[in-house]
Amino acid sequence: MKTLTKPALLVLTVAFLTGMSLWVPQEQEDNTMLDDMEIAHIAYTAGTIDISYAHLALAFSKDPAIREFAETMIRDHTAVNEQALALLNRLSATPKENPTSQQLLDDADQFKKKLVQLDGKAFDRLYAKNELDYHRFVNKTVETQFIPAVQNQEFKDLLRSALATFKVHEQHAKKINEKLR
Repeated sequence: MKTLTKPALLVLTVAFLTGMSLWVPQEQEDNTMLDDMEIAHIAYTAGTIDISYAHLALAFSKDPAIREFAETMIRDHTAVNEQALALLNRLSATPKENPTSQQLLDDADQFKKKLVQLDGKAFDRLYAKNELDYHRFVNKTVETQFIPAVQNQEFKDLLRSALATFKVHEQHAKKINEKLR
C-alpha cells in the first residue's frame, strides 16, 4: 500500500493552503512514511483548525446560513476529536506532532489573521470558500492517503466514519458558496 511520505504530504498541504496546484509523488527518496500517530495528530489538528474557523464565523458573521454551518462544524468536529481522544486513551497511544501538523497550524494562523480583517459579505464569502476548499482537501487526503495508510483497524474505522460526516460538510459548504455568489 502506497502512502505519501512526510515531505510529500507537507508539500501537498502547503500547496493546498497557498492555492497552488501540483502533482505530488507517492514515494520520496528518504522513504519516510507517516505512521498512525502522526496521521492522528494531523487529523486532530485539522479538526481543531476547523473548529477555530467556526468560532470566528460565529463571532463575525450575521448570516444565518454561515452561523448554522459554523455551529455544525463545532458540533461535528468536536465529536470526532472526542472520539479520537477516547480511542487514543483506550490504546494508551499519544499522537505525534510533525511538520505537517505544525504547517497546518501556522497556515491556519495566517488565514485567521486575514479573515478577521473582513466583515459582512466579504467575511462570509472568504469563510465559506475556505470551508469548501478545506473540506475538499481534507476529505481527499483522508480518503486517498490516510485511510489506506493507517494500520490500526479502529482508527481506520473512525476515519471512515468521520469522512462520511465531512463529505456532508463539503456538500453543505458548496451550497453556501453557491448562495453567496
